[in-house]
Amino acid sequence: MAVKKVTAKKSAAKKAPAKKAAVKAPAKKVVKKAAPAKKAAVKAAPVTKAGVKKAPAPPVQPPRPNRLPPIPKEPKKIKYPFDAKFLDAQRAHLLEERRRLVHDAETLTAEANSLAELREPGDVQFDEESGEGDTLAVERERDLALSAQFLDQVDEIDRAMLKIGQGTYGICEISGLAIPKERLRAIPWCRERVEYKVGNFRR
Repeated sequence: MAVKKVTAKKSAAKKAPAKKAAVKAPAKKVVKKAAPAKKAAVKAAPVTKAGVKKAPAPPVQPPRPNRLPPIPKEPKKIKYPFDAKFLDAQRAHLLEERRRLVHDAETLTAEANSLAELREPGDVQFDEESGEGDTLAVERERDLALSAQFLDQVDEIDRAMLKIGQGTYGICEISGLAIPKERLRAIPWCRERVEYKVGNFRR
């Protein structure tokens, strides 16, 4: 019986398939990752007492030379203070003054011409007031001077009429301020405020 068991064990040993040697799996290649490049160390911004970080001040650059011409300043704009009714009245006043001045200038010129015709050589007046002089010549010179003065005022009136058309009538030519209406009614061709005309004020 013992012999049969041994033989049975041997036959069982023969029948059992031999175990295959364990196949080793190929080793995985380990790829080493490149270490990230180190960033440049950034200096921490200084911390104030309140705990807020201050940004670093930008570098100071030298000022660039300004090669552009300066921008001209615009003149101060004021609201035009005169309405159409006042301007119409001033225009009528100017035309009336012009007509009167032209008439007076022509009359004085005619008188001066007539005095020149009436003058005779040796027509001399001797008195304490005027002293020695030619009476007719003095009167003629006076008439011509007044006539020229009236014609100068006519030129000023024509200038004022143009300024009404341009929308600049009644504005002081020195200060740029409005001339008071009372002064314009008295002298409708005036160009300056009274303080600049009399006081010699400047800008």
